[in-house]
Amino acid sequence: MTDIRSHLARGHVIPAHPLALTAARTLDERHQRALTRYYVAAGAGGIAVGVHTTQFQMRDPKHGLLAPVLALAAETAATSLRTEPRPFARIAGVCGDTTQALAEARLAHDLGYDAALVSLGALHDAPERQLLEHCRAIGELLPLFGFYLQPAVGGRVLRYEFWRDFAQIPQVVAIKIAPFNRYQTLEVVRAVADSGRTDIALYTGNDDQIVLDLLTPFPPLGHSARAPRIAGGLLGQWAVWTHRAVEMLEEVRVASDAPSIDAGWLARAAALTDANGALFDVQHAFAGCIAGLHEILRRQRLMAGIWCLDPNEGLSEGQIEEIDRVVRVHPELTDDEFVAAHVDDWLS
Repeated sequence: MTDIRSHLARGHVIPAHPLALTAARTLDERHQRALTRYYVAAGAGGIAVGVHTTQFQMRDPKHGLLAPVLALAAETAATSLRTEPRPFARIAGVCGDTTQALAEARLAHDLGYDAALVSLGALHDAPERQLLEHCRAIGELLPLFGFYLQPAVGGRVLRYEFWRDFAQIPQVVAIKIAPFNRYQTLEVVRAVADSGRTDIALYTGNDDQIVLDLLTPFPPLGHSARAPRIAGGLLGQWAVWTHRAVEMLEEVRVASDAPSIDAGWLARAAALTDANGALFDVQHAFAGCIAGLHEILRRQRLMAGIWCLDPNEGLSEGQIEEIDRVVRVHPELTDDEFVAAHVDDWLS
């Protein structure tokens, strides 16, 4: 069993695990296993399953995919790690009202997951005190990985006071900061510092600011004399090109220890943001964000196609051209050679 708190504190690449489907939009178990094997082999520090990138519709009874997909990912990761055991975080996305969220947390607990990434989208209009009660209840079953989701894809603005109080829940081990907003990102950093907790790992989910989040030594922002750093990332962007992301995070650690940051990191930060804009379909308000990731994985043979559970969900007009562009101009971000060398084994 992974010591989840100390493991997350070290900072890792945690991909948000996609859902591999057949042309009939049923689970493609062969490619689903291949994806998990890829993330383990690429050096990821864990996986997040049952999250937005796994498609929230998987919970619909007509699909009934939550339990089998969670089980498949946990079992495949465990098997892949037997030859070279190492700590590996299994994070389960937990959604819905409190009744549904508790049922999902129990399922994840029984399958050996290490923490619950808590989505608060179903409680969009609830007062913040109810959100905290909701989280405390889930924390009785699994350690808590908080999640600040941007309003553009179903999140809500949460005040500094909420995050300070959330950080004081003993079961909180980490927070994914993904409001895509610098002011709100700083509020979470300040809230955790002011809570007095020094054992909560901060992870970026800001796909538009990945590198800068990881490089920034935040100044004192409130009552605390020292602000925490963002240690790693739990990202849909890192569901692709994962091997390169792991290498980059190691390079970030070295750069962060240097007396000054080389200006070349600014260009690298912009390149990754540019690539993410194409994959996540920013031009069309993220409509093709899941299909964009699928397209990269399809090209690498890690997926058979870009199918989503919703037949109306796919690439937006002009998105394929944007993906072609960023792959061409930012080849240093890709890990095609690594995948090509191993994909047949992962698919076997």
